Amino acid sequence: MPAKVTSSNEPLSVQAPPIEVLIIEDNEADVFLTATALRDARIPNNVSVVPDGESALAFLKREGKYSDATRPDLVFLDLSLPRVNGHEVLAEMKADPQLRSIPVVIISGSRAEADIARAYDEQIAAYVVKPASHDEYFSAIRTLKEFWFHNVTFPSKRAHTRA
Repeated sequence: MPAKVTSSNEPLSVQAPPIEVLIIEDNEADVFLTATALRDARIPNNVSVVPDGESALAFLKREGKYSDATRPDLVFLDLSLPRVNGHEVLAEMKADPQLRSIPVVIISGSRAEADIARAYDEQIAAYVVKPASHDEYFSAIRTLKEFWFHNVTFPSKRAHTRA
């Protein structure tokens, strides 16, 4: 089962359902920094982590050991993954009517214009080049968190429930 982190820093006056985040990343240091940056959100969130594209697709499609996985509201995706790369994960997500509306933020070390253009063609929400330093990386994730957790309205989960 993927790693799961629940966080909430402040009590909420209205109990909102937690935001479900899926991190698809094979670099453990990046996973740690990302999960840590998300942990202190004022809005509850659950973070699941899978280390490769094959596991990501099984998680998203709720197959095998991920049959009880919660549909993510937001996906952070690295492009350079073992087994199935990030572009292949994106292509499968956007071809699936149950998954295509999930916003995907690419967090990649690639600055290649071809990767960036291709990712936007594949309907990503944003492309972030991984900053070089840990502090800059942490800051970038905190900025993403502030935007996605505090300013974005996600589609209702009921609209995407599988029969």
